[in-house]
Amino acid sequence: MDLDSVDIALLDALQRDGQATAQDLGARLNLSPSQAGRRRQRLEAAGIIEGYRAALAPERLGLAVQAFVQVQLSRHGAEQAREFARLLDTRAEITSAWTMTGEADYLLRVWCRDLQALNRLIHEDLLANPLVARVHSQIVMNQPKADSPLPIE
Repeated sequence: MDLDSVDIALLDALQRDGQATAQDLGARLNLSPSQAGRRRQRLEAAGIIEGYRAALAPERLGLAVQAFVQVQLSRHGAEQAREFARLLDTRAEITSAWTMTGEADYLLRVWCRDLQALNRLIHEDLLANPLVARVHSQIVMNQPKADSPLPIE
């Protein structure tokens, strides 16, 4: 789908404020609310806009420890990947996961209440799994740049 400058401006505005109404978007983009609404619907139908989410404050929810955990599997194959994906789905603390090139097979983003909870996740869930050969964790001290909008052009 070809995006024009108005589509790009609309996507940028929605990344910054997913609750913007058609009226808000129209005012920002010099469009009527109905034109802004139709453009948003077209971008949603095309799958460019996947959905809308609320940004939550982890510390207000009692989540004091964020970590990135690299996981190296002991065996590789389609069945092992499916089995590890099932493990990922059972742990709410694992908020995102990526398959990687290099030494680690997976990179996990994890949120836990405290260091003891992180330790339990690593030792009782990850390292206890026979698929997992090695785990390397890094605790986040600070996030000087928050997750930001995608660069769209």
